[in-house]
Amino acid sequence: MDDAQTRPEELEAALEFRFRDGDLLRLALVHSSYANEHPDLAPESNERLEFLGDAVLDMVIAAEVYRQFPRMPEGELTSAKSALVRGDALAKVAQQLRLGERLLLGQGEENSGGRGRISSLAGAFEALVGAAFLDQGYEAARGLVLGLFEPALEGLALGGIPKDAKSRLQELVQRQGSPSPVYQIVSEAGPDHAKHFVAEVHLEAQVLGRGSGRRKGEAEASAAQDALARLDEKDGDEGNPPDSGWRDEAAT
Repeated sequence: MDDAQTRPEELEAALEFRFRDGDLLRLALVHSSYANEHPDLAPESNERLEFLGDAVLDMVIAAEVYRQFPRMPEGELTSAKSALVRGDALAKVAQQLRLGERLLLGQGEENSGGRGRISSLAGAFEALVGAAFLDQGYEAARGLVLGLFEPALEGLALGGIPKDAKSRLQELVQRQGSPSPVYQIVSEAGPDHAKHFVAEVHLEAQVLGRGSGRRKGEAEASAAQDALARLDEKDGDEGNPPDSGWRDEAAT
């Protein structure tokens, strides 16, 4: 593996977490496309670590939301936890850690914009959490997660539960007097236990966004996030301030 690209010491400094087993950290950054193209260098991808990290992350955030909001009812707790650990939220944390540029990708994934893909970024972050759990146990992984999620938890306390990308896109197009966006799964690949879906979101005849994920809903959410990013960029070009992703998202 290319340590110059993954830069483990630099990533550890950003994480404020030093791995005892450096191989776990490097494995967390191996995308399946790289493992497929370079089985001699990377016989395994980060997908198993991603599976483990997803479970650890859910537990840490669920427990913290329960602890911080003692009067919040069960339904809102579920919504709050889901908002914090959904793909676009994890991708934001991954972007802050510059995981995209640290990922080991296959050439095809590299050429198709894989370093900025929400599913790849979120998966790499989940894999890092899984690696931290295997390296030093639950409490160490919990400390890592809570340190990185402190701003999001503070935002939840101050602004309420942020809406997901599909809801935000729906509200945006409705404010413009347009019909509801339509989601379409345009491709799927992989075995039943490891499907990969690609979705597009359409507004009448126009493709607003495209995204991918391990589940259909995740791919649709990724497409909605892509559409919002493109619309924000268009607004910015026209002199309007881009949407931060947290504005006007308080629960009503």
